[in-house]
Amino acid sequence: MKSIMEKAEVLIEALPYIQRFNRKIIVVKYGGSAMVDDELKKSVIQDVTLLKLVGFKPIIVHGGGKEISKWVGKVGMEPEFINGLRKTDAATMEIAEMVLGKVNKSLVQMVEQLGVNAIGISGKDGGLLKVNKKLSNGQDIGFVGEVKEVNPKILYDLLEKDYLPIICPVGLDDDCNTYNINADDAACAIARAVQAEKLAFLTDIEGVYKDPEDKDTLISELHIAEAKKLIEDGFIGGGMLPKLNNCIEAIDNGVSRVHILDGRIAHCLLLEIFTNKGIGTAILGDEERKFYHE
Repeated sequence: MKSIMEKAEVLIEALPYIQRFNRKIIVVKYGGSAMVDDELKKSVIQDVTLLKLVGFKPIIVHGGGKEISKWVGKVGMEPEFINGLRKTDAATMEIAEMVLGKVNKSLVQMVEQLGVNAIGISGKDGGLLKVNKKLSNGQDIGFVGEVKEVNPKILYDLLEKDYLPIICPVGLDDDCNTYNINADDAACAIARAVQAEKLAFLTDIEGVYKDPEDKDTLISELHIAEAKKLIEDGFIGGGMLPKLNNCIEAIDNGVSRVHILDGRIAHCLLLEIFTNKGIGTAILGDEERKFYHE
């Protein structure tokens, strides 16, 4: 009986969040370890499917960097990175697009197996993602694009017809050349364009720490002004800095909440979105109310 009551309490705790975000768009950037571990992959797809079935409007934007590197190696090429960004020549771009397409359709298949209609597209479809060539500190890194424009019409059409869109981060420039796009950047641009209520990053870190050396300093919620102050005061560095800047930019452009989650934890999306404290870090617009109070 105690076990049954605990399950009921979990459902009741989730109720205000279901009410608050019902029919709202949520963009999930899917990447990291959660893409290469079969059990984690299954839990992520279950989470997103459940969000869809309880009335949310999820959109998945996925990466595939580890898989691309694997296939580049298989054909006898060496992956090359400049300032942390993959150098993408024409041959690498061809491999990247094939690999991302394979990943995309495997995710569609997993969602369909759970009884939800999904459609996989790339940023090339319907002019979804238009890009400019991206440089890395002035260096040419090949066919790597920076999103300059998003045409969300195709996403609105799919959501209206009750499909779950799954997007791979490939786009076109003005001359219709194909470019690879950083999945974080693509997810942020898409979330801004559709005025998403939430943007969730699945990463290989627990969240934002005030002191990265002290695991007890994980911050559950912070307003955008607090996030900017942490950056100004030098508390944020390494790979978290561009991610947190992406979060701030998304909120500045209309996204209400951005979540940084540890994708290595099974069902991290449900734990963050449907529980009072959550397990990662939520960055909020300054007008947004904090749900969790210490």
